[in-house]
Amino acid sequence: MNFPILSSLILLPSIGSIFLFFSKSNDSKNLAIKYIALFTSIVNFLISIYLLIVFDSSTPAFQFVEDKIWLEGFINYKVGIDGISILFIILTTFISLLCIISVNNSVKTRLREFLIAILIMESFMIGVFCSLDLLIFYLFFEAGLIPMFLIIGIWGGPKRVYSAFKFFLYTLLGSVLMLVAIISIYWISGTTDIVKLYEEGIDPKYQNLLWLAFFSSFAVKTPMWPVHTWLPDAHVEAPTVGSVLLAAILLKMAGYGFIRFSLGLFPIASEIFTPLIYILSLVAIIFTSLIALMQEDMKKLIAYSSVAHMGYVTLGIFTLQQQGIEGSILQMISHGLVSAALFLCVGVIYDRMHSRMISSYGGIVSIIPKYSVFFMIFTLAALGLPGTLGFVSEFLILMGAFIDNFLVAVIASIGVILGAAYMLWLYKRVVFGELTNSDLAKMNDLNSSEYFILISLAIPILFFGFYPDPIINIIEVSVKNLIETYNLNLISK
Repeated sequence: MNFPILSSLILLPSIGSIFLFFSKSNDSKNLAIKYIALFTSIVNFLISIYLLIVFDSSTPAFQFVEDKIWLEGFINYKVGIDGISILFIILTTFISLLCIISVNNSVKTRLREFLIAILIMESFMIGVFCSLDLLIFYLFFEAGLIPMFLIIGIWGGPKRVYSAFKFFLYTLLGSVLMLVAIISIYWISGTTDIVKLYEEGIDPKYQNLLWLAFFSSFAVKTPMWPVHTWLPDAHVEAPTVGSVLLAAILLKMAGYGFIRFSLGLFPIASEIFTPLIYILSLVAIIFTSLIALMQEDMKKLIAYSSVAHMGYVTLGIFTLQQQGIEGSILQMISHGLVSAALFLCVGVIYDRMHSRMISSYGGIVSIIPKYSVFFMIFTLAALGLPGTLGFVSEFLILMGAFIDNFLVAVIASIGVILGAAYMLWLYKRVVFGELTNSDLAKMNDLNSSEYFILISLAIPILFFGFYPDPIINIIEVSVKNLIETYNLNLISK
């Protein structure tokens, strides 16, 4: 294709934000700013769907590649996608669209600036998944911190400034070493072109240090234990849309980075450090699941569950089995949808009662039955019930783990039991029981926009739970090629 479709996907949200910037009103009742943001996100989502339609899933090669020189000999603007990255692009455009729709219910002040932040973040997140140059990837990867920092710091809760700076400093400091590693790779190999680096490989004597440098960034962003402590604070203080974007998309950038760079560029180091990843992943799965059981704040419980679910992602990636890596990708897509839905569910009742404490609720099934049904679907999806996408992803990850390391798989399986415990315990306390809080009787059930958003998330979770083949068919060839290249590099070095 001669048309720069990937650049269009990256730039369109930013162009929409420019139109918003020059709009006169900042009133939440002003329809113009809402329509501009909504139109922009709908068009971008439709472009990503068209991209999927014309995408050739039978080849592992990067497609729709655009390669332009920005700074001779150093910075190349190079973008392209394969079967792995296209799914994350669609997830990004889809979740961003739902976030734009949902702001009408949760954001009442400075709406224009809030919408600008969402659209700019969408541009950066798409750029991460399209980048085929290390430096361009780094720029997009770090630029996404800025709008999220503002979303938490301006529209967050009482401790928003503390949480925003904690989020920013953790993730920024984690990425400083990655920048040093990228510069080192340019010094060693003479290029930052990812495709060329895949073909030529990186000298084994440098791989361990470079792997650790990239790991320092990805571990914080995932987040892996013990550098996960910024996430609960960020989720608790962020507005609902901020929590959705953080859980559904931003965390996935690190998982994508592990696949694209840790495995793709540093196979020898990945083989050496796999036991470390296993240990940290298992601790995250078990330890944070136990912490989730003790939470009284719904957002904090879901935040800790995110750490546990991302523990399965890192575990599956480093099994280096077809099932494990495919399961990790499906887990990231599943968690993106389910975590977005759960945070939106919390946002629905928070907008009505202005409390996230579990003790404030109970017995609402008779007051808001439609909400209770959707909350049940997403709760069951989060614990990996058969018939949901979460079951397919966790099953594949554990299958890959059993093939690679039986003991690791057995320990990881305990997390499935704990996940069921804290999610069912949450649902029971919020939805069932006696209606002790008389103020709950005044709550209204889902409005039309909330109903549309939740059913839009429930449909893919259930559809792909029963029929995951469309997703697996897209990623299968790319994952197989990744594993083959990994094994060849191990043998050749």
